[in-house]
Amino acid sequence: MDTNPKIRMTKQRQVILEELCKVTSHPTADEMYQMIRKRLPKVSLGTVYRNLEILSELGMVLKLDVGGTQKRFDGNVENHYHVRCTECGRVGDLHMPTDKEIEQKAQALTDFQIKRHSVEFIGVCPECREAGNRRVS
Repeated sequence: MDTNPKIRMTKQRQVILEELCKVTSHPTADEMYQMIRKRLPKVSLGTVYRNLEILSELGMVLKLDVGGTQKRFDGNVENHYHVRCTECGRVGDLHMPTDKEIEQKAQALTDFQIKRHSVEFIGVCPECREAGNRRVS
């Protein structure tokens, strides 16, 4: 899985990648640290942060900068959309086709070379809506 000959796929990177690809919860680095410690008890938080950044730079994971919250990470590197709850911060995948036409429109309006786009939909998740309804009653 070593896609860059200058970057070794260390045991820590392999475990981080495996654990991230098991979940769809888009964990923060701190949450990843808690997950990784189950398999690598001596791993440090700094190691997890550093390796998530390296894997992101290599294009092996997505780093999501969503709504001013902590960065979250996604093992699915295919271009896809996300939805974020404004109440609890939960981030989920939105299963719908990405709009390639929007990239062509953006390209026509700028001198930037458009490589990809990301869209974040914002709303309130079912759990938070239900909790809000219980508080109002």
